[in-house]
Amino acid sequence: MSVQLNHTIVHSRDNRESAEFLAHILGLEVGPEWGPFIPVTTGNGVTLDFAAIPAESITPQHYAFLISEEEFDSAFEKIRAGGVEYFADPHRKHPGEINHNDGGRGVYFLDPVGHAMEIITRPYGG
Repeated sequence: MSVQLNHTIVHSRDNRESAEFLAHILGLEVGPEWGPFIPVTTGNGVTLDFAAIPAESITPQHYAFLISEEEFDSAFEKIRAGGVEYFADPHRKHPGEINHNDGGRGVYFLDPVGHAMEIITRPYGG
């Protein structure tokens, strides 16, 4: 078997709030709570297990999701309708814009605790 990422833990202040936020934007389902985790599973089977920890212990991370053009349209509309600030770049120097890297579309936005979420329609270098 080739190596595959199976799951990762995403720190949050409120695991349900963060899981529901991301699941809503991406059109995914929030799974049943399992111990301290609230899971959101992506289309390729990777699970993001949201865990609540003290806010001062959270180090913002970056999570990028490769999605289709149709999924981008839907997610981007949810971002805009929800008043979520978005950027064309990871350094947040181009607010209110999307990028067209590698012939696709991409946008960055922050989740409720400040993790940098990214959606792209083409893999980088692709």
